Amino acid sequence: MSFKHCLLAATVAVMWGLNFLAIDFSLEQFPPFFLVALRFAVLALPALFLVPRPDVKFRWIVGYGMGFGLLQFLFLYWAMAAGMPAGLASLVLQASGPFTVLLGMTFLREKVRGSQMVFLLVAMAGLGVVGWQRFDSNASFLPFLLTVAGAFGWAIGNICNRQAHSVEPVKFTMWMSVIPPVPMLLLALVVEGPARIGESLTTLMTPTGWLGLAGLAYTVVIATILGSGIWSWLMSRNPAGVVAPFSMLVPIVGMSTAWFVLGETVSLGELFGAVLVIIGVLGAGMRAAKGHKILAEAVSTGMDSVVDVPAGTR
Repeated sequence: MSFKHCLLAATVAVMWGLNFLAIDFSLEQFPPFFLVALRFAVLALPALFLVPRPDVKFRWIVGYGMGFGLLQFLFLYWAMAAGMPAGLASLVLQASGPFTVLLGMTFLREKVRGSQMVFLLVAMAGLGVVGWQRFDSNASFLPFLLTVAGAFGWAIGNICNRQAHSVEPVKFTMWMSVIPPVPMLLLALVVEGPARIGESLTTLMTPTGWLGLAGLAYTVVIATILGSGIWSWLMSRNPAGVVAPFSMLVPIVGMSTAWFVLGETVSLGELFGAVLVIIGVLGAGMRAAKGHKILAEAVSTGMDSVVDVPAGTR
C-alpha cells in the first residue's frame, strides 16, 4: 500500500471520527431508524436520476448497501440512541477491522500471517475488556452488543466492496445508498411511528433542529460521499486486510473530540481495552503491509516460488 493510499486512508479516518459527533447531534432531533432512512434517501434520489449505475454486478451494490449501509447504521444509530457514548461507539465499531480480516480469510481465501493473527486476538481481547466493563447492566451492555453488530455489518460491506472491484467509487457509493432507505423507512414507521417522525420534521426550525440538520449534512457530504467514496476506491485497489485496519484511527479522533466537545469520559478498564484494541488492529495492519511489501519485492526479482502469496494480490 503506497504512502498516498495510506494518507487517504488516514484522512477518511479523521472524517469518520468527527462523524460520531455529527451523528450524536442528529440523534437529538431525529429518531434513529428514520435518521438512517433519511441519511441514505438524500443520496439515493440524485443517484437514481442523475448518476449512471457503476459497471459492477448489481448483487455487490446490494451487498454493500445492506452491509455497510443498512446493517452498520441500523445497529450503530440504535446503539447510540439507547445510550452508547459517541466516543466509545467510535472504538467498538472498529471491530469491523478484525471481522473484515476473518471474513476475507473465510470467503476470499486471503491468507493471514501468524503474527497478524496474534495482533487480531489482542484487538478482540480489548473489545472483550470493554464489553466486560459495560456488562454491569443491560442498559449499558445492550448498546455495546448493538455496536458490535454494526461493526459486523461494516465488515460484510467491506467484503462486498472488495468483490465489486469498482473503478468508479463515487458512483458505487451513491448507488449503494439506494438500498437502505425503503426498508429503513418501513421499519421506522412500524417501530418509531408516524407521530414521532412527524414531530422531528415539524421542529426543524428550532436550535436543536438546525444542529441536527448540520450533523446530517456532515454525515451525508463529508462522511458518506467523500469518506465512503475514498474508502471504496482504496478497498478496490488493496487487500481488505491491509486497508481495514486504518479504521482504527477513527476512535482516536472520535474519543478525543467526544471528550472535548461532549465531556464524555471512560473508565480505566474501558481505556485499557481501548489501548489493546488500537495496538492489536494497528499491529495487524502493519504486519499485513509488511507481508505485501515482501511479496512485491519477491515478484520484482522473480522469486514467487519462495513466497507465501496471499489470495487477491495478483
